[in-house]
Amino acid sequence: MAVKYELIKVCKQSGARLGRLHTPHGTIDTPVFMPVGTQATVKAMSPEELKEMGAGIILGNTYHLFLRPGYDIVREAGGLHGFMNWDRAILTDSGGFQVFSLSDLREITEEGVSFRSHLSGEKLFISPEKSIEIQNALGADIIMAFDECPPYPADREYVRASTERTARWAERCLKAHQRPDEQALFGIVQGGMYQDLREESARQLTALDFPGYAVGGLSVGEPKDLMYEVLEYTTPLLPADKPRYLMGVGSPDALIEGVIRGIDMFDCVLPTRIARNGTTMTSQGRIVIRNAKYARDFTPLDPECDCYTCRNYTRAYLRHLIKADEIFGLRLTTYHNLYFLLNMMKQVRQAIAEDRLLDFRDAFFEKYYGANQGRGF
Repeated sequence: MAVKYELIKVCKQSGARLGRLHTPHGTIDTPVFMPVGTQATVKAMSPEELKEMGAGIILGNTYHLFLRPGYDIVREAGGLHGFMNWDRAILTDSGGFQVFSLSDLREITEEGVSFRSHLSGEKLFISPEKSIEIQNALGADIIMAFDECPPYPADREYVRASTERTARWAERCLKAHQRPDEQALFGIVQGGMYQDLREESARQLTALDFPGYAVGGLSVGEPKDLMYEVLEYTTPLLPADKPRYLMGVGSPDALIEGVIRGIDMFDCVLPTRIARNGTTMTSQGRIVIRNAKYARDFTPLDPECDCYTCRNYTRAYLRHLIKADEIFGLRLTTYHNLYFLLNMMKQVRQAIAEDRLLDFRDAFFEKYYGANQGRGF
């Protein structure tokens, strides 16, 4: 098996899992946040910087790499690892979410999805088999089954038909997978916000015996309380001896609450996307560094953080760079945000090891969110 999950401990206070994910490119401590490198790069960061901040696994995106530079070019370069000079683990998503979210003109059939490129307008087609062919060429350690991600809200009949199609596509993905000894193919549980459909999807997917499972179709606009509710009844349906991955989640509260509900892996573009707009995550909550009040603030961005940004630069300097549209500014804020989440997950793992994750959550939320019960990022 290309990827193996090792359960180390279950937190007595919360039920959260501490584990290790063994991959062909290294072992990753879980729960883990995975930075997103959509187009074979985590925006603004070098591989060396990612290693420096403790990233053991990052993501690539099948849809975007299919459009450019093309998976044949990546394969010729030795796969994503060789192409982007990253010798640690990589996960590629199937491209399904991007096909549905970025393509205005698309047609879903049993065979696959026809769509127009958001770059050129060219008409293209991805089937479960094509998604796996692309991902086999990209060579990531973990690859994802091609699924349909229903929007929120969506009516029950649409979600039911979509979920059943996802199960049929999952079988086709398994049959198409050419490199099972080198790449672990994860199944994706769908079902929208309907408990019985989630249960049925989990039953169908676990019967196929994938080496890992993702919970898809969440963080698509639904209230967080609803996302947590879906996780509470979905995650226990997944095998305890395999990794559980919640797709597209990256706010501090959702990461911690997801861990408490049994999730091992997370990814999201949030920390890098907001950093480019000058929004940062700190131990005292969100700071929009471009705001005028930081013009003469010569203290570190986060006095409790020991990342490169916080050790060397002030809020005033960061504000100046962001206001002046200097590339170095968004590099520094991106570095900090990624470091912040990776370090937070390290603290989460320590809290699980010491059976105090609920206490950690309460103390963290009090400092980060204060009176903001809505809990944005």
